[in-house]
Amino acid sequence: MTYALSGALQTAVYGLLQADPALETLVGEAIFDCPPAGTLPPLYVALGPERVREAGDKDGNGAWHEFDISVVTENAGFLTAKQAAGAISDALHGADLTLGRGVLVGLWFLRAKAGLEADGRRRIDLTFRARVEDVVAP
Repeated sequence: MTYALSGALQTAVYGLLQADPALETLVGEAIFDCPPAGTLPPLYVALGPERVREAGDKDGNGAWHEFDISVVTENAGFLTAKQAAGAISDALHGADLTLGRGVLVGLWFLRAKAGLEADGRRRIDLTFRARVEDVVAP
């Protein structure tokens, strides 16, 4: 097992989302690893929780990463949040991410949940699964 690729995976996903033109049209630069303190934009994207389990074998270390990406909006209705969530899904579907360490074997959409937060904001949590392997030079 290895958790050593978690940072590399997060960096690659974050960079891909920041560079995606369709997502930029919808949320601008409001893509956060962690939402900033203070006033938040009316529509933003935030990387969220991650769950990791072992996937190594006799040939090397690897892991399954399930991670959430949230779209949050104070706009009435879910339409703008769903449009942003769709752009995220499109950007990550079949993405061939280059990691700073290791390799991405595959990346898949698992599920989404849309709901209301206590303050009335609408929120969509997208969950993706990635399989990564560590690459060790001989």
